[in-house]
Amino acid sequence: MKETATSQSTYALGHSEQELERLSRQAQAFEPFTRQLLQQAGINTGMRVLDVGCGSGDVAFLAAGLVGPTGEVMGADRAAAAAQRATARAQARDLRNVKFLEGDPTEMQFDRLFDAVIGRLVLMYYPDPVDAVRRLAGHVREGGLLIFQEFDIANCRSMPLAPTFERHTSWIKQTLSATGARTQLGLELYSVFVAAGLPGPTMRMDAVIGGGPDCPVYELVAEVTRSLLPVMEKLKIATATEVDVSSLAQRLRDEVVAARGVVLSPGLIGSWSRKLL
Repeated sequence: MKETATSQSTYALGHSEQELERLSRQAQAFEPFTRQLLQQAGINTGMRVLDVGCGSGDVAFLAAGLVGPTGEVMGADRAAAAAQRATARAQARDLRNVKFLEGDPTEMQFDRLFDAVIGRLVLMYYPDPVDAVRRLAGHVREGGLLIFQEFDIANCRSMPLAPTFERHTSWIKQTLSATGARTQLGLELYSVFVAAGLPGPTMRMDAVIGGGPDCPVYELVAEVTRSLLPVMEKLKIATATEVDVSSLAQRLRDEVVAARGVVLSPGLIGSWSRKLL
């Protein structure tokens, strides 16, 4: 469910055109939460911001709107396809205050320090999140911000229990965990920040919740499943026949609506802190 890979992790979702398009649709569901996080943490006009693991560019575009024309946002992603797609989208929007680079910011050098480093669903793919945050803090000026938003996938559930939803979200969790992703890193962010030498962060949690036929969670689960399916099969977690991805969103919808139930997305946990001497 993430927008980047790192040099030492297996990024199971890949970087196909279909996957990058999925990330943009996922970003629409999470946009209000990320906007509120960035604003609450202190992203504002004129700031210079680095977006780690920019993917298709959605978080960078959000930050660009907050920093305005006097500010600057730089997004970086190890996947060339992601950086290229983000660049094309920025050009189509005629955005002058954002640009994208190919590379891992923990290994890159920049000509100036940033007022803030931000990232959504990126640290969960680093084998050592503490080391990653420590390195990224090196790109931030004294008093600058580090802001990350990560999943607690255990938060994803249904009430009353919807068997199809629970089965498929379990397969997602198993696949991500088997490929090295930290599926509950959101809950680890406090200790990660402190271990990286930062003050204990302020935190918040958001999630998409709903019932009825229009809840977006059905599509979110079905689309992640589609991207993960080749790896699910390779790891023998589930077969294409068991998943039946073409009808999955509708089956999830029908099951939850029939039970008059609700479904809950993974928790999106945001943490932010300022770099001290």
